[in-house]
Amino acid sequence: MKKHIMKLGFLLVLVFALAACSGENDTSSAGADSSSDGEKFELKFGMVAGTAQNEYKAAELLADYVEKESDGQLTINIYADSQLGDDRAMLEQVREDSLDITLAETGRFGIWVPRAELMGLPYIVEDFDHLKRAVYETDYGKELHEELEKDHNWMIAATAYNGTRQTTSNRPIESLSDMEGLKLRVPEADTLLDYAKYTGASPTPMAFTEVYMALQTNSVDGQENPLSTIDAQKFYEVQDYLAMTNHVVNDANYVVSKKTWDALPEDLQTILQEGIDKAAEEHTKLFKEEEASLISKFEKEGVTVTRPDLEEFRKAVSKAYPKYLEDIEGDGEKYLQQIKDAR
Repeated sequence: MKKHIMKLGFLLVLVFALAACSGENDTSSAGADSSSDGEKFELKFGMVAGTAQNEYKAAELLADYVEKESDGQLTINIYADSQLGDDRAMLEQVREDSLDITLAETGRFGIWVPRAELMGLPYIVEDFDHLKRAVYETDYGKELHEELEKDHNWMIAATAYNGTRQTTSNRPIESLSDMEGLKLRVPEADTLLDYAKYTGASPTPMAFTEVYMALQTNSVDGQENPLSTIDAQKFYEVQDYLAMTNHVVNDANYVVSKKTWDALPEDLQTILQEGIDKAAEEHTKLFKEEEASLISKFEKEGVTVTRPDLEEFRKAVSKAYPKYLEDIEGDGEKYLQQIKDAR
């Protein structure tokens, strides 16, 4: 009898032990896809901006946040000063999944998806709030983001404000007629070349590194850039006038490799998205605060600030819009109208 009791007891212990092991295995299996489980991930973030610029400061905030919140499981290494190439080269690297994160304005995607270039047209966007509505609340913007992610591996994780482009010159610009014949340095970008051309200026592309000397020697009469760039490059030292032309609102998209994103466990995806949201918010804040103080700084440096009537600028530049619709698949006019209606 004792032997039967002992056998029964042994069997009960064995059953409970197997049940406990089974429970442990079930818990482990359920959490495998959602938890990082101690595995470490190291991401690369490339940018054109230098270490003294707002973009880098925002990226540092992102890197600090994800490392702290993940207890070191997720880290981000920042490659500034175009170490990995220009913005186009870095977008290609993200597309190929050899770079994890970069910054790019929406219009820049027009090289691959023509309708994206509409966002870079002069005077198509009034301010940053308008820009955000156009890319996040319209069918145009939503479908564009979907295509970038699906066909090019570019996931738009957040969009930040990156300044509004203004025009400096060696003579005052108080109306559209003052642009006539002005030798204006612009980047090699169709939308900005057309800003100069359709306002009556003489577009003069040149390398960014050559601009200061060209302004100083009057090889060109002016240039156009956001106020933060005018300050950082000290263009106010070699230009007497600043016209608030507000011709292009620049954004900066935080572009993440979709393959990188999908490889991260859910808990680290959450941390990364939270960090990017905080970085984009800081990015926007830094640019807005800086712009608010720079005009008075330039005036103290002897720069005369003018505010021309922009309606005549808008009308002049709008004549360039039709040619940008030619390469757009679908109804380009519809997309353009959606952007305008988002105001």
